[in-house]
Amino acid sequence: MRIPSGTTVYIAGGAIVVGSLVCDTVENIVIRGRGILYLADFHRFSAFRGVRIIFSKNVTVEGIILLDPPHYSIYIERSKAVRIDNFKSFSTRGWSDGIDIMASTQIEINDVFLRTSDDCIAIYGTRWDYHGDTRHIRVRNSVLWADVAHPLNIGTHGDHYRDGDVIEDILFENIDILEHHEPQTNYWGALSINAGDKNTVRNVIYDDIRVEDFELRQLVDIRVVWNKDYNPVPGQRIENITFRNISYKGANTNPNRIYGFDSERLVDGISFINLRINEQLILEPSQGNFDINGFAKRISFSDGRNV
Repeated sequence: MRIPSGTTVYIAGGAIVVGSLVCDTVENIVIRGRGILYLADFHRFSAFRGVRIIFSKNVTVEGIILLDPPHYSIYIERSKAVRIDNFKSFSTRGWSDGIDIMASTQIEINDVFLRTSDDCIAIYGTRWDYHGDTRHIRVRNSVLWADVAHPLNIGTHGDHYRDGDVIEDILFENIDILEHHEPQTNYWGALSINAGDKNTVRNVIYDDIRVEDFELRQLVDIRVVWNKDYNPVPGQRIENITFRNISYKGANTNPNRIYGFDSERLVDGISFINLRINEQLILEPSQGNFDINGFAKRISFSDGRNV
């Protein structure tokens, strides 16, 4: 169902709408209500998404529930000034991410609950027909449950044909992570930045994040990578990343990775301020089971009193 500019779509409480809502090259759209957008019967359509927002601006999605999309719940591509508020989604199939943001800016996500069978929230640069940097992203006051892959993921896709993209000015604030279950080692990390495709990821803040014990793998994964499944070339750089008031209660058995790719493609400037694992304040890498390679520099741990 294609939504024209200047339209409000209201899904009433108790209503079930079978299908997808598409905002394509439009502006000033509101999708709201307390009803359900239902996609569980669309097994044949692997690219079927719940809400598609492409080449659009000034779009709000508020209050609705989305059940079992074959692909992304909300798909934001080459768009500006998008607000997602009080949104709930549940998915069960492969590549069924929650909210994916690509080549977009000024995106606000607030008060969402996502239980997904792939990344809950993923932030990328260029992908497919959607080209450009991604910046000014805010994710607040939300609950995330990833049955597979990452609760929070940044950086995989970009414009590898040219000079890559810049993914910057991102804030995650007041978030509860209930699960992170990923059997593939290359996709570990409840809090993940994996810069590929010549991308630069910078100026990211994680603040007041609570992570419960999870079934499989690790808390933090910060890497400039060459993921041969998705990246024709490695990423460029990760810099100026702050983790503040992060608490994790769990085994912490697998090392938290901070890896640059080589001497030119570095991780530079990672700050952990009041990181607590099982209520213990972490003030040095070994204490928190961090593995930091020789291409990562200026990694700091502090209690926050002098910051």
